[in-house]
Amino acid sequence: MINSTGNKNFKSGFVSIIGRPNVGKSTFLNKVVGQKIAIMSDKPQTTRNKVQGVLTTDDAQLVFIDTPGIHKPQHKLGDFMMKVAINTLREVDLILFMVNAEEGFGRGEEFILEKFQEVKTPIFLVINKIDLVHPDKLFEIIVSYKEKYNFAEIVPISALQGNNIEKVLEQIKRYVPEGPQYYPADQVTDHPERFIITELIREKALQLTHEEVPHSIAVIMEKLDRSDKKGTIHVMASIIVERDSQKGIIIGKQGKMLKEIGQRARKDIENLLGSKVFLELWVKVQKDWRNKMGQLRDFGFRDDEY
Repeated sequence: MINSTGNKNFKSGFVSIIGRPNVGKSTFLNKVVGQKIAIMSDKPQTTRNKVQGVLTTDDAQLVFIDTPGIHKPQHKLGDFMMKVAINTLREVDLILFMVNAEEGFGRGEEFILEKFQEVKTPIFLVINKIDLVHPDKLFEIIVSYKEKYNFAEIVPISALQGNNIEKVLEQIKRYVPEGPQYYPADQVTDHPERFIITELIREKALQLTHEEVPHSIAVIMEKLDRSDKKGTIHVMASIIVERDSQKGIIIGKQGKMLKEIGQRARKDIENLLGSKVFLELWVKVQKDWRNKMGQLRDFGFRDDEY
């Protein structure tokens, strides 16, 4: 296959990143594409939709799909997230099963391995956070997983520090087929900027509120206006919560929390858009929105797309 640069042996493929919540999937994706497109938090279940990151090199284009962490659903939003994660197993050329070197094998990993029995796609075991464990423990982890599943490759990495990321990419290129260049070389995601902006705002809210507002947060874009003659982009967005008490936490005493969320989000949005941004945030209560399909669809969680 010849790509836009004339390379006759060009390869391309879709790669799904699967794993339990909080194993570092989004950190890995952002490191690979060199730009923040997936939000990161110390809370499980940060990723809610499939986030596609695109890496284009001289000889290949790899399209990565960062999926929601696989877990037992507790509400309709959780059902949606599981459906997204499992369905990607059937859509890709290669699966990266990412595990946390610090955490032992549990029911979550066992559940994922059971799902792997239903697919014929090559699967890599990617052991993340190796910088946090002793080499002897890493060896034990590798031996343990080898006994549980016949992985195509096993690669230990540190997504945060970038250790062995290049090795993973070289191994992936060996497995994906020759194919066309699906996206322009400078495109790093297929998500519209509106989606990424709302995710950046949600990330800051999660980071700053810690356990006080676990996963009851959604962010919807109200306005994205580029008409300012001085080049300032006006962004208006609403942070959606489920209870009045959560609204109070997000706003904070004398509005300090909401102001801090806005300041941190604005910096990332300006980096994304390459322009000065005026960010206006509102907080709204939509009671029990995570269990209402109509509101889930309004907030972008459309199960008919999967």
